[in-house]
Amino acid sequence: MENKILVETSARHVHVTDADLEILFGPGAKLTPKKPLSQPGQYAAEERVTVVGPKKSIENISILGPTRKQTQIEVSATDARSLGIETFIRESGKVEGTPGCTLIGPKGQITVKEGVIVAKRHIHLNLEEAKAFGLTDKQVVKVEIANDCRSLIFGDVVVRVRGDFSAAMHIDTDESNAALCGSKVFGTIIK
Repeated sequence: MENKILVETSARHVHVTDADLEILFGPGAKLTPKKPLSQPGQYAAEERVTVVGPKKSIENISILGPTRKQTQIEVSATDARSLGIETFIRESGKVEGTPGCTLIGPKGQITVKEGVIVAKRHIHLNLEEAKAFGLTDKQVVKVEIANDCRSLIFGDVVVRVRGDFSAAMHIDTDESNAALCGSKVFGTIIK
């Protein structure tokens, strides 16, 4: 397999638990799928919240579904600074010891003690794709994005392999802007 991988920009978003969803949107609230994402079964929901930090708030942040076991807020480093929240770069789901914030929905608000992260750049692969690329779960690689004016090599890209994943690299908006990524960008994996 050619070492080319689709590179997607993962904008700021929130993952919530069922219990937190009900506090934010009312008893019995369920997420309403708006747009499917590249990872099978995942979607951007109609529901949106405001994220409140010590310095500033950011409104209209999308919730991604389905719900999760732990509420997590993913922002860019620029967003974290704007909110007044210390930047913690972590893999999704690894929120222990990270800062918290307040989330405001139409029916209520919650304050999470931890869970605000800048997602570590990563590649999703299913088992067959990982084998074809010659990559393993938790392997760290580099990915080159070549273009006419802002080519860039991203280091410290963690490979995440799971049966229900689909091949795509995820970077945040700061990283995407740094490499002038457009709507359909491919990177070259460097082992």
